[in-house]
Formats: sequence, C-alpha cells, structure tokens
Amino acid sequence: MADTSDKNVLEKIIELEKLTDPPAGGEEFGFRVWNQPKPDGRLFGGQVLAQCVMAASATVDDDRPIHSFHGYFLRAGAVDEETTIGVEDLRDGGSFSARRVQAYQKGMPILSGISSFQKVQPGLEHREPMPQALPHPEALPSLEKILGKLDITRFTRAERMREWLMQRPFDIRPISPDIHAGFLGSPEPINRFWARLKEPFTGIDSRAATAAILAYASDFAMLEPSLRVHGLTWADPRLRIASLDHAMWWHSHVDVTGWLLFDMSSPSSDGGRGLGIGRIYNQKGELAASVAQQGMVRLKES
Repeated sequence: MADTSDKNVLEKIIELEKLTDPPAGGEEFGFRVWNQPKPDGRLFGGQVLAQCVMAASATVDDDRPIHSFHGYFLRAGAVDEETTIGVEDLRDGGSFSARRVQAYQKGMPILSGISSFQKVQPGLEHREPMPQALPHPEALPSLEKILGKLDITRFTRAERMREWLMQRPFDIRPISPDIHAGFLGSPEPINRFWARLKEPFTGIDSRAATAAILAYASDFAMLEPSLRVHGLTWADPRLRIASLDHAMWWHSHVDVTGWLLFDMSSPSSDGGRGLGIGRIYNQKGELAASVAQQGMVRLKES
C-alpha cells in the first residue's frame, strides 16, 4: 500500500490499491487494502464490509450506486496479515449490475458476498419514519466518557473492548443503557444510539464512500439486542460471539455528515445464533439504510 500516514482511519480503510493479478481465478479485478489495528489482533468485520463495498463499486459505472450487499463471514481475519479483495463481474443489465466480491487472507476467503447496483431511476417511494421522542445526541454522554468512568479492569474482554471502542472514528452517544461491564436497564431486544464522524474525510460526497461509511458503522453493535434481551453483558466470561452473515440495503442518497440514529432490534435467538435487524437514519429523520446480521451467540462455562 502507498503511504497513508497523513490520512485518517476511514480514508485509509476505503483506499484501494489496484492489483495487476486478481487474488483468485475467475475474478476480473483485484485490490489490496489497509487493515485497521485492533487490540485483540482480529479484523473488524465492518472494515472488511466497507472495503468490499468500495472494491465492488470501483468496477461499476458511477451512475449505478450500490443498493444491496449480502455476505458471509467465513473466517476470522488477522490485522497483521495482508488483505486482498477480488471482484467478479457477474452481470451488467439495462438497469442493474451484479458483482461477486471476496476478501482474502493467505489465499483463503474470509468474507464472501454479492452486491447489486442500479441506475438512479424514479419509482414508488415511502420510508418508515424515525422513532420519535428520543433524546438529542448532544444531551447524551459519549460512549468514551461512559467507558472512562467504568471500573472494568477486572474484565479482560471489557477492557479490550474499551480500548477498541476508543479508537473508532465515530463519536457514539448511547440511548440504551450500557452493558459493557454490568447490566443496566431492562431486558429488552432493543438497542439504540447516535453516531457521528469524529472528523471529515476526503470523498464524503461520493455515493460509494457514503455506502462504505454506513457499512463500516453498521457492524458496531448488531448483536447487542440479542445480549440485552437476556440480561447479558460484554464482560461475561462465558460469552462466545462472532458475526456469521451480514445483509445491507442502501436507500436513496442522504447526507451522512451529521448525527446518525442506529435503531436495532432482535426478533429471534435460537440454536446458538442471534439475529439483529437495524435501521439507520440521518438527523433529518431520513432512512439511509437497513441492515440485518446473524451471529453466533453462545454461553460456555469458562
């Protein structure tokens, strides 16, 4: 990768280095990407999602923005291993284009998905309205401030998570009570928070970059409603959790430079899996994206 020392985290994440040879046979395009450091040494899924969105978008005409992505997390990635992305051109129709995109480490796919793109066209429109009577983000303490006051040094998982959350390029203002060290609030399958970019970055006007930003942030806490409804905290030593798949739908282009509301719920947990459903609104109340993720959520005796 080229020198990225003068760029912020999100600029580094969405930057692509084009490869002469794709990572695997059958792929027409290949890219090398940057890995965001993480205390536990594992790649953040949102990083890889964002990079797959950027890579697939780079192979489609600009007048066809991405509208959906469906992917599976196949293997855990490591921050100290090179990550490459391959894109296969599946179809370019009159209105829609489809691409298969895979992220690789050590020659093995760690994420595999298919993305769909569409020309900007008129059609029927409606949007589910943003929930009302929510506290304004500026009236809420930041997650950094909340975690800074918690005594979580005796919880190894929570301590690593605090370090990681402090490094995220978003200012997060939780609406739902915190569950990092101790359980607060009531057991319910709902999780809500506001989030805003800590600093602007180049390319915010690009629809591909906007979609990638939302993809990155969509992986923050999709499985948290599955924990909250059962009264579990991130510090629970029995907890074993990992993302399995991720689906996302981007709606009409909206401004994402201000506060974003993440409204998430869990309709079901079964078989050691939890399902999270989410909607992302901008501060004007416009629905920017919808997302769903299923993950492994298990309790094992330590």
